[in-house]
Amino acid sequence: MNNTLSPADEREAAEIVRAAQAPFDIVGGATRPGLGRPRQGDPLSSAKLTGIVFHEPAEMTLRARAGTPLAEVEASLAKAGQMLPFEPLDPRALFASSGEPTVGGLVATAIPGPRRVSAGAVRDNVLGVRLVNGRGEIVSAGGRVMKNVTGLDLVKLMCGAQGTLGLITEATFKLLPAPPAEATVVIRRLDDARAVEAMARALSSPHGVSGAATIHAGMGREFPRTLLRVEGFPESVTYRAERLIALLADFGAKHALEGEDSKRIWRSIRDGAFLAEPRERAVWRASLKPSDAPAALAALGETARAALMDHGGGCLWFSTDPTPAAATAVRAALGRLNGHVHLIRAPEDLRAHADVFPPLSQALARLTRGVKASFDPEGRFNPGRMYAEI
Repeated sequence: MNNTLSPADEREAAEIVRAAQAPFDIVGGATRPGLGRPRQGDPLSSAKLTGIVFHEPAEMTLRARAGTPLAEVEASLAKAGQMLPFEPLDPRALFASSGEPTVGGLVATAIPGPRRVSAGAVRDNVLGVRLVNGRGEIVSAGGRVMKNVTGLDLVKLMCGAQGTLGLITEATFKLLPAPPAEATVVIRRLDDARAVEAMARALSSPHGVSGAATIHAGMGREFPRTLLRVEGFPESVTYRAERLIALLADFGAKHALEGEDSKRIWRSIRDGAFLAEPRERAVWRASLKPSDAPAALAALGETARAALMDHGGGCLWFSTDPTPAAATAVRAALGRLNGHVHLIRAPEDLRAHADVFPPLSQALARLTRGVKASFDPEGRFNPGRMYAEI
C-alpha cells in the first residue's frame, strides 16, 4: 500500500497524529476490507507495533501490541494451555482476504465467536487498552486484573468502536484454560422454533454448554443441524455429552461429534464460513433475544438467502442480495423486534448508501458525536466509518 504511515512505537504514532493535516484510515492486518462504510483518509498502519508485552500464565493475563498477529498470541497461549475466552473471528474466509488478523483489529471490531454464551463478549474480556487519541495524546485505561476498574468504561468503549476514537496501540486480555477435549451433540431436522427450544434447554442445563448453534439446510447438508458443544477434561466431556443426549432425546438427539470433527464445524460457525459463498452476496449479523430468532427469520423470509443461528438464537448470521431493497427489508424486519443489525460484508456502493450499523435516534446521535469529539475533535480517525459525518 503506497503512502502508508507506519509508526515504530507509540511516541512516533502520537507525533504523526499531532502533525496530521488530513484524516487517517487505520490499517491493521488488512483482513476486513469490506467492513464498515467506505474507507477515507491516509493509511495509518499498526504493522510495526508488534510483540507480546507480557504473558502472565499464573495471573491469566496477556498484553500485546496492536499489530501483533493473532496467530502469534494464540501460539504463545497454547504453550501455556490457555486461550482467549471469546473465540475471535478469523475474517479471511468471509472477506476472501490475505494478511493476518491482529490484536488491534480484534478489539476495534469486537465480534465474538460461539463461546460468547459461556465466556462473554470481547469487551467482557479486555482488561486494558493503550491508544493515541485525536489530539496526539497517549492514553492508558484499565489494568491487568478484572478487579482493577480504573478506566474500565473507556476500555469497553474502545471495543467495537471500529477505530473511530483513536489508534489502539496495546490491549490486555483476560485468559481461560484451554479445554483439552470437546464434543458436539448434533440434532437433525429441527425447525427454527424447535431448534431455539432445544438450545435454550441445553443452555439452562447444568452441563456447561459452550456453544449452541443451528445451521440451516444447504450449509454442508441437505437438512438443518442443531449443534451443542461441551468442553473440558475428556471424562467430563464424555459424561456431559451423554447427559445432553438424554436430556434432548425428545428433540431427536442421538450422537455427538468429537475431536477435530467438532472443532472444524465450530471454526466455520465462528468465521461465518458457511456464508462466504457466493462472494457477491451481502452478509449481515444481528443480535436479538434468542426467543425472537424464529420470528426474525420468518420476517426476513426469502430476503435471507442463507442463515444460521448462533448464541442459542441470540445471534443471526445471514446473507442477502447486495441491493438497497434487501437492506431496507432487513432493517424493517429486524427493527420490529429491536434487533441490533450490522452489515458485515457488502459491495462498496451499498455500504456507502445503506445503514451499515443500526440507525441512531437523535439523542443517541448527539451522544455519539459528543463522544467522538471528546476523543477525536478534528475527526482524524476513520471518519464516517460507522456513520456518515461522524
